[in-house]
Amino acid sequence: MKVVAEVKRSSPSKGLINPGLDLEKQVVAYESGGAAAISVLTEPTRFGGSNEDLTRARAAVRIPLLKKDFHIEAVQIVEARSLGASAALVIARAVSPTRLGELMAAGNDAGIEILVEVRDERELELALTLGARLVGVNNRNLETLEIDPETALRLLPLIPAGVIAIAESGVRTAKDVERLAASGADAVLVGTEVSASSDPEKAVRSITGIKRTTGARKS
Repeated sequence: MKVVAEVKRSSPSKGLINPGLDLEKQVVAYESGGAAAISVLTEPTRFGGSNEDLTRARAAVRIPLLKKDFHIEAVQIVEARSLGASAALVIARAVSPTRLGELMAAGNDAGIEILVEVRDERELELALTLGARLVGVNNRNLETLEIDPETALRLLPLIPAGVIAIAESGVRTAKDVERLAASGADAVLVGTEVSASSDPEKAVRSITGIKRTTGARKS
């Protein structure tokens, strides 16, 4: 199981999480703690992020970076690549099916991976039909902001083994990671728990080293 550790100053659901975090120290701690990648929230209004956070993170660490924002235009995908991102998030329900396909094509042209975030079977089917290679299953309802941990447990087994499956939201402990591993997750994206920690390196390390469960997903 891989851990994607997130830089998260604030959120609509939690309010202020760690508004004064030292970006460079935070991402270096994540990398030292064993994170396979780092998610950088660049949206300023709701999450307190910026594009500068991404460029500073790129200069500080060598592991892949995910640009997490509300990407709805192809130019944003190109911009993400120019800022040093290895991947960019696209929320399936935030765009039309046609636009989702366009954004995925823009990522392919720009040489950046697209992490397609889904929350139900219909969105997952669309993402797979369009050829998604990275799929994130979000346990959080973006309308109500409530977390339903059963969402990932239900959808992860439906993702083909050749697609990288990432569970998002509500991951706090090693036991949470173990449950998601048993359902077929390849990785977990963890934000609040590691961003709010006084020892982010230790927080990341505490949820690494958990073995993936083979055979939990269809081939």
